[in-house]
Amino acid sequence: MAEQPDSGQEKTEEPTEKRLKESRDKGQVPRSKELNTLAVVMFAAVGLIMLGPAMVANLLNLMAFNFTLERQSLYATDSMGMHLLASVGIGLDVLAPLFIVLLIAAIGGPILLGGWLLSLKSMAPKFERMDPLAGLKRMFSLKALVELLKALAKFLVVLAMALLVLRLNQKELMALSNEALPDAIEHSAWILGQALLLLASSLILIAAVDIPFQLWDNKQKLLMTKQEIKDEYKDSEGKPEVKSRIRQLQREMAERRMMGEVPKADVVITNPTHFAVALKYDPLQAGAPVLVAKGADFVAQRIREVAAEHNVVVLESPPLARAVFYSTELEQQIPSGLYLAVAQVLAYVFQLRQYRAGQGKAPGPMPKPDIPEELRRDE
Repeated sequence: MAEQPDSGQEKTEEPTEKRLKESRDKGQVPRSKELNTLAVVMFAAVGLIMLGPAMVANLLNLMAFNFTLERQSLYATDSMGMHLLASVGIGLDVLAPLFIVLLIAAIGGPILLGGWLLSLKSMAPKFERMDPLAGLKRMFSLKALVELLKALAKFLVVLAMALLVLRLNQKELMALSNEALPDAIEHSAWILGQALLLLASSLILIAAVDIPFQLWDNKQKLLMTKQEIKDEYKDSEGKPEVKSRIRQLQREMAERRMMGEVPKADVVITNPTHFAVALKYDPLQAGAPVLVAKGADFVAQRIREVAAEHNVVVLESPPLARAVFYSTELEQQIPSGLYLAVAQVLAYVFQLRQYRAGQGKAPGPMPKPDIPEELRRDE
């Protein structure tokens, strides 16, 4: 029977690294609007308190500049326009430091939770959001309820703090009308900054509740079912039959390369039927003989057939064949314990070649190789 879809399974498994990466690529990271609002309001309050005196002084200069006009400028047709442009430039210079502080807060607030992220996928239009049924589900979801409760709580907390600020500063606000204009403006900036700081402090409570909820909600969205983890493992690791086919192809390629080295061998030593090893010795390399091919059963038979086709000497020496087969890897030199035994075999092969070429007498029986006990294999 086919596997049932995992839609009915509970999402109880922790998200995998692949799932986390995919969600981040799609822009799905925890974000808190309350944290962003807190950062902007807090930075605005601190900016007003720190930059307030300088801003007030510059604003007073701007007012003096606008209310002080020379007589000749009244008769110039372009003087008002130039005066307005100059006033706008001064005003921007006055507000620029505060704007920069607010810009830093607006950019840094979201980075505090979720980190820096630029996702083109999240910017792409999603037509499923136009579905009215999906919209109704979002309206009556747990997240919508939490957002409603947060908005209500925020309103009540901010209202309570605003009333408290007005009560604490009631006398100072009433006394502003009795102060000189420059002092009243500077005093107003100080009161405004202090009030914003208190209001921002009240938002800390809302952010402290919202941040854990956003982390929990994002984690709940990323939870996976056991079937999803199995499917992801299959996709990443590959299906068993595909992996088996790949390994088979790799073995076939390695075997073809190995068979291509058999014609270059000096001798093939057999078991006689179960094992076969092909050795090559290059005296110019000043090294030990190298194993260029080895195999058991069917592969051993193929090695013997290729060697016969290319006139490579094939000798039977079961102890030596087994010792080389189990102690040496392909394209590696034989161990030092087999130097003497292999040297005896190669000497016999060279004598046999000379005899076949008509340059010497027939060699006697091949000497029995001397195999060290630690390299002997009886199977």
